[in-house]
Amino acid sequence: MLITDTTICAVSTAPGVGAIATIRIAGPEALSIVDKVFRSPKEGKQLSAQRGGTFHYGTITDGQEDIDEVVVAVFKAPYSFTGEDIAEITCHGSVVIQRRIIQVLLQYGARMAKPGEFTQRAFANGKMDLSQAEAVADLIASQSDVARKVALRQMKGGFSEQLKALRGRLLEFTSLLELELDFPEEDVEFADRTQLLSLIVEIEEVVSRLAKSFVVGNAIKNGVPVAIVGPTNAGKSTLLNALLGEERAIVSDIHGTTRDTIEDTIDLEGFIFRFIDTAGIRKTEDTIESIGIERTYSKLVEASVVILMLDSTSDEEERKEVILDVIERLDYDRQKLIIVYNKKDLAQPNDSIQYERECEVLYISARDGDGIKLLQEALLRTIDTGIVEADETIVTNMRHYEALLNSQNSLCRVREGLECNLSGELVAMDIHEALDELGSITGEVSSQDVLNNIFKNFCIGK
Repeated sequence: MLITDTTICAVSTAPGVGAIATIRIAGPEALSIVDKVFRSPKEGKQLSAQRGGTFHYGTITDGQEDIDEVVVAVFKAPYSFTGEDIAEITCHGSVVIQRRIIQVLLQYGARMAKPGEFTQRAFANGKMDLSQAEAVADLIASQSDVARKVALRQMKGGFSEQLKALRGRLLEFTSLLELELDFPEEDVEFADRTQLLSLIVEIEEVVSRLAKSFVVGNAIKNGVPVAIVGPTNAGKSTLLNALLGEERAIVSDIHGTTRDTIEDTIDLEGFIFRFIDTAGIRKTEDTIESIGIERTYSKLVEASVVILMLDSTSDEEERKEVILDVIERLDYDRQKLIIVYNKKDLAQPNDSIQYERECEVLYISARDGDGIKLLQEALLRTIDTGIVEADETIVTNMRHYEALLNSQNSLCRVREGLECNLSGELVAMDIHEALDELGSITGEVSSQDVLNNIFKNFCIGK
């Protein structure tokens, strides 16, 4: 179990040297410990006697000499991040100063915080639920404005409230079903099966929508992996450089210049795309180049979007062979294909190829930058950006996604049981499984192993 009767401290700002740094100390003895090392210009001033939400200028001392001039923010329980007394010491950013202040806090009774322990205490003290706590980590790690917005929305509790409302309605019916089991001799139906079936169908739809949002959520959180594939000398490296706006990949007229994958990211309207420039696809006796081509096929399978780059000046039959090869390797349930004919300034292809699946076809000149904007727009169309603009709940966490899928399966069994007139006891068991899965997202149902696994991935000081 998490012990919250100890006092913990850690540097909460990023590691290294900066203009300032913040050291956080939280717990029952937080303010009394800081009182022992803090000296205010106002004689006899005690931080423990000050109001919460106030700031105080003074000096931190180790009893022998002054360490630094600081500003201390005081927060009183329960009105703080963790729900405990907290002091946040803002000092100059020297690593030496940070280390000395931590040492003196430890000397007077604090201990070093574990990764994520401040947030874990906030969860344990009811300041936030588990999904909100995980959103804190997502907010810190956000790499785009969209990721920031989604994490902040979840941290404010919108997702949690939605799940709690669903669980509350299910609990009402479960209680009635179990009441029937307590009085079997009465042969009375407390829970209206028609109303329960209608509720299950409604909740199934909500859970299904939340689960489907993970496709967009995962792209927002981790970026959309995009593989640029195609024959040698088609202009893949030139395209990567054009998309990135810098000379990231070597460009040469020599076939097989790119022999390994090159990766980089760009931000398109708040969405991160992770581009992978791959070795050109062709038959070769070169051992090193062959390894690169095998990696190309591997990255093609891993990508969510595949840009198939073709040379407009090349032979149509050669282009057709490559297109069919790539199409056969795609999983159209989860992958999108964009076919790009490059060097349109030199040739205008009129291929008679029938594409078996839906895909976008663009004509560009990567060297001149002609058509790059159209390609960026096509990339954005591979994501359901409307769900973000509509301010809907978006699931970004794999743990949440798996719990939603499990609860969806349980709800499906409940619906089928009701339709087949199964006994209330069996229906109640499946409802409890759904309740447990939904509750595991917010932490209403959780094990210590799950909690430890979640918080160990946080940074120290948060």
